[in-house]
Amino acid sequence: MTGRGHEVDAADGAMDEPDADGVEEALALVGSQTRRPSPPVPGAARHRATPWPEARALAARLGRSAPPRTRRVPLEQALGRILAEPLTALCDLPSFDTSAMDGWVVAGPGPWAVQGDGPILAGHADAPALPDGTAVRIATGARIPPEATAVIRTEHSRTDMDKSQLYAEREVVPGQDIRPRGQECRSGDQLLPAASLVTPAVLGLAAAAGYDELLTVPLPRVEILVLGDELLTAGLPRDDLIRDALGPMIGPWLRALGVGVIATRRLGDDAEALHRAITTSDADLLLTTGGTASGPVDHVHPVLRKAGAELLVDGVAVRPGHPMLLARLAPDSNRPDGSPDRYLVGLPGNPLAAVSGLLTLAEPLLCALAARPTLSSYRAPVRDEVHGHPYDTRLVPFVHRADELVPLHYNGPAMLRGIAAADGLAVVPPGGARADDELEVLDLPWAPSNAQGGCFT
Repeated sequence: MTGRGHEVDAADGAMDEPDADGVEEALALVGSQTRRPSPPVPGAARHRATPWPEARALAARLGRSAPPRTRRVPLEQALGRILAEPLTALCDLPSFDTSAMDGWVVAGPGPWAVQGDGPILAGHADAPALPDGTAVRIATGARIPPEATAVIRTEHSRTDMDKSQLYAEREVVPGQDIRPRGQECRSGDQLLPAASLVTPAVLGLAAAAGYDELLTVPLPRVEILVLGDELLTAGLPRDDLIRDALGPMIGPWLRALGVGVIATRRLGDDAEALHRAITTSDADLLLTTGGTASGPVDHVHPVLRKAGAELLVDGVAVRPGHPMLLARLAPDSNRPDGSPDRYLVGLPGNPLAAVSGLLTLAEPLLCALAARPTLSSYRAPVRDEVHGHPYDTRLVPFVHRADELVPLHYNGPAMLRGIAAADGLAVVPPGGARADDELEVLDLPWAPSNAQGGCFT
């Protein structure tokens, strides 16, 4: 958490007093007056700010335009990746007729003469053919012997006193409780299309179908650079120093999106250290925190110029978070020819403004690089009036109540209390929204609607 890269807007810091009973403290309105759009403020900063929808779309488009990358990895390393080719069965499933239940395998009509001293077990050698009128105990998953008719569950059978005869207590239907070979699939069947997410269930299916490795799209690799001399990593704020809130937050946030985080490094306000980190990192994306404005120790812009980076987004018309930026880094001579472009997303230093930058630029870019859909957005009605910025989009933390959005308290750019309790951010257009207006919604990765996690719908 730092004051660098901050924005000044009276609306950003608005905060109503908590309700006396505390019940609605977290559900208070963002504002009681809806403003209508005002003419844009003239000036260079306003001129270069990218509209919020365009900035988000550009980030996703850059990720999708990257050359395709694939890597064959062992099953235990494939979780959370995207399949780069269809998952095709390498064998029949099941690969032989198996028993679906513990019980008796029988041949022909009953009653049946009991054979064998022990049951046929899963994983053991083939059993000999079963003559008509006989029965053998069998375990779930064991191979059905030739000439068998059906499996009778243990609870649906009885034997005589000397256990030499088996009787069925229900009608026996040929083929009952037998899983026939190829019931689930035949060798060569497509089980899942390319671009499917590798979930734990997909790993199980792949193993059952004969795979040891999967061809996948590698996860993007991200390095986080935390800037600011005023940041503490432990203890209470003191002597004009404040705790770093972004270092502990951003790495886990990205992991919740399914991204590989190389490291979180704290560089302070050292322009040379920042330049060295940018020009030597092999990450697909660098994320910086703070330093994106034009103060005396805001080094991101000059360091990017020195490093030969191409500035693609320099400010976004959104509150909080408008000093965010997106740059394409200069090619690295140490990377092989044809390697994908590397990018840097500069997040403002204020915590909620940094969250805005994550959702606006970093998340769409990373999800596209991983060949995943961006986290789903949708529209929902807002319960009450919400004030807006005169000419910028606003991102406001909210919670779901029934089928409505309820904006949260503590929504200023330097605050995390609102987002910590939120289900997501509501996209409030310039001028605000009236009660029952439908707003675009950006759910957080761990929100109920994205409970499966990662960049997928």
